Amino acid sequence: MGRNLSIDILKIILALFVVFLHMNFLKETHPMLSFLLVNGIFRMAVPVFLVITGFYFFHIDTGKKLKKWLFRTFLLYAIWMLIYISYWKDNDQVWLTVIFGYHHLWYLIGTFFSGIILFLLRNQKAVLLFAFAFLLFGIGYIVQILGNAHYFKGEQDSFLNDYLIYRNFLFVCFPFLTIGFLINKMKISFEKYRYSYLLIVFSVLMIVAEAYFNYIMVSSESTDILFSLFFVSPILFLYCQKIYVKTQSKVLASLSTAIYVVHPFIMKSDFYKDMTSEYKILIFLLILIPVSLLLVLLNRKLKYLL
Repeated sequence: MGRNLSIDILKIILALFVVFLHMNFLKETHPMLSFLLVNGIFRMAVPVFLVITGFYFFHIDTGKKLKKWLFRTFLLYAIWMLIYISYWKDNDQVWLTVIFGYHHLWYLIGTFFSGIILFLLRNQKAVLLFAFAFLLFGIGYIVQILGNAHYFKGEQDSFLNDYLIYRNFLFVCFPFLTIGFLINKMKISFEKYRYSYLLIVFSVLMIVAEAYFNYIMVSSESTDILFSLFFVSPILFLYCQKIYVKTQSKVLASLSTAIYVVHPFIMKSDFYKDMTSEYKILIFLLILIPVSLLLVLLNRKLKYLL
């Protein structure tokens, strides 16, 4: 079976969303627009990645397949944790970093743990699985909002504002992985809907509206989880899945992974941090893309890098 080029292109766009998110795009010049992008539109990236992963996880239906999938996921995580070790080895909470992942690598280890849970629950009724996913997502969302609104004081507030509490395998990865899994299990698609693009427009407006509400009414602090993402992420995936363009090449899919895993390495370099050029973002991208392509080529020889 061929790959869907539309999904691979979507993954490239999502990987770039993560890059711009970590850059705090336009924060210095247009703070409000930056918030709507960084804590709104760009936050679609990880949930949609997880929905895509969950969709294909449906085919992991035996213990043997699960072991292979877990080995592949954990090895990718371990390799990149080692590559970034100089950034986290002196951390006060080194064991928490190992368990929950350094910086952007939380997504990989989160997928690993949530995959185990989903495999164990995969034969439950779809409505129960969905309800459980929604409940966990809701808990994580409420914890984050209470933290950002500083509803409590002192140690309780510090606890709620620790992103490890709400941005993890249980409250983010499992719910979105489950949504993707259920889309495949229930054979849900947009093929019969002519005006599905209107759902995309509505979805983007939903995210912008929620981000604006958060900025004005809750807090201008960083927001990882938006409530609307629970509905928007599957809509975006289903829309791109509908535009089926067959391809046999895995280059774009590998490139999206490369961009995701390597971009902080360049971002944290002295070269980038000391750069004062007004074209800083453009220069960064002109470095990031060739480096990511080089990783794709290296992966063909070494494997397991991506």
